[in-house]
Amino acid sequence: MTPDNLFLIFNNGVLLGWLLLVLAPGWEWTQRIVHSFGIPLLVAAAYGFSILAGSGEADENASFFSLAGVMLFFASPWSALAGWLHYLVFDLFVGAWEVRDARRRGIPHLAVVVCLVFTLMLGPIGLGLYALVRIFRGRVFGLEETAEVA
Repeated sequence: MTPDNLFLIFNNGVLLGWLLLVLAPGWEWTQRIVHSFGIPLLVAAAYGFSILAGSGEADENASFFSLAGVMLFFASPWSALAGWLHYLVFDLFVGAWEVRDARRRGIPHLAVVVCLVFTLMLGPIGLGLYALVRIFRGRVFGLEETAEVA
C-alpha cells in the first residue's frame, strides 16, 4: 500500500461521514458510523502505520520549535500523509460534535450545515462560525456539554 493509495482511500472515505452529517444527521446509521469511534480508530491505525512507515525519513533538522523545522517533518510522502490523516480525523470529529451540540441546544440544522462545510474545508474557521452561531443563538460562550434549551 502506497501513501498515495492510502491518501485516496481515507480522503474519499471520510466524505461519507461528512455527507451523513449534512444530509442525515439524525439517521440511525449516522449515529453508528459518524458518532462512534469507528472512523477515528481506522484513521488512527492508518496514522500510526504512516508514522512507522515514514520513520527515519525525516530530515535531521526537523523540529517542533520553528516553522521551518515543522515543514521538514512533512518532506516525505508518509509524513505528509500522517499530517493529512491528522486533519481528516480531527475535522470530522469537530463536525460531529457540532451536529450533536446543535441538536442538544435546539439549533436548526440548516445553520449548522454552513459551519460543517467550513469545518470540512477550513477546520478552525468552521469551528469559529459554529461558535458564533452557538453564542448568538443560545447566548452560550463556554464549551459546557449540558443543553441550555428546555
